[in-house]
Amino acid sequence: MRLHFIGVGKMGLPMALHLRASSADVSVSDFDVARCSLATEQGLTVAPDAAQALRQADGVFSSLPHDAALLKVAEQVATHAKPGTFWVDTSTVSLTASAQAAQIGEAAGIECVRTTVSGNNKMAEAAQLTVLASGPRTTYDRVLPLLQRWGPNQFYLGEAEQARLMKLVINLMIAQTSAMLGEALTLGRKGGLDWHDMWRVMGASAVASPIVKAKAAQLSERDFSATFTVNQMVKDLDLILGAGSDHQVPLPQTALTRQLMDAARAHGDADADYAAIIKAVERSAGLST
Repeated sequence: MRLHFIGVGKMGLPMALHLRASSADVSVSDFDVARCSLATEQGLTVAPDAAQALRQADGVFSSLPHDAALLKVAEQVATHAKPGTFWVDTSTVSLTASAQAAQIGEAAGIECVRTTVSGNNKMAEAAQLTVLASGPRTTYDRVLPLLQRWGPNQFYLGEAEQARLMKLVINLMIAQTSAMLGEALTLGRKGGLDWHDMWRVMGASAVASPIVKAKAAQLSERDFSATFTVNQMVKDLDLILGAGSDHQVPLPQTALTRQLMDAARAHGDADADYAAIIKAVERSAGLST
């Protein structure tokens, strides 16, 4: 099977490597020359002509940063890929752009599967992603053996944009968890609790969710190096709030979390981990960070 992967960023590169490990013939392309160089260093074949790679592919995968990139790639796939080719896109984008991209592809005979993933780049590297898929069921069944290369949990959610919406639902909860931690830890710290003690107790308590446990080792040392940045979370929160507006669902807590992310950015934490929202809450309480 010949596959072409568009977008080898922090998530796309390890996913492409896992597809290659399935014995597929995988070529890649990216708008960023530096990412292409890194892909080459990892042993992947960078297509000298992306249009030619699309014409030769049995399937196309993509991992893209935003709506505009998705729509640009949709036009490329529709123009160059042959009818019957499947296209699996893993991007976190708006429901509107997702539906528009699928329409562009389907009009050209492309079988479009929306396949979002839950997890960070470290989980992608370890093949521990949770895969959320929607689109034509027969196409999903066709690509499922490839998706299983990315992680142990696969969920088929429906024929249209359900996978995109489910990803936004999950990321809403992740963002709100960081805001909750900000308030809780700030209250404890200002009241005299030891930072390390709070993390130890939370890890053994009823609130020790997987995301809290995953963050504990790093944040207990006040290490805010990014697995997913404040800027990236702002982008997702804007998508979430947009989906709330489209469906007439009020999301007041999410809107406040979005404002706190702006506070983190204003203090220079745009490229820090999204958990830097904790520092924004600490500053609001007069604590040093």
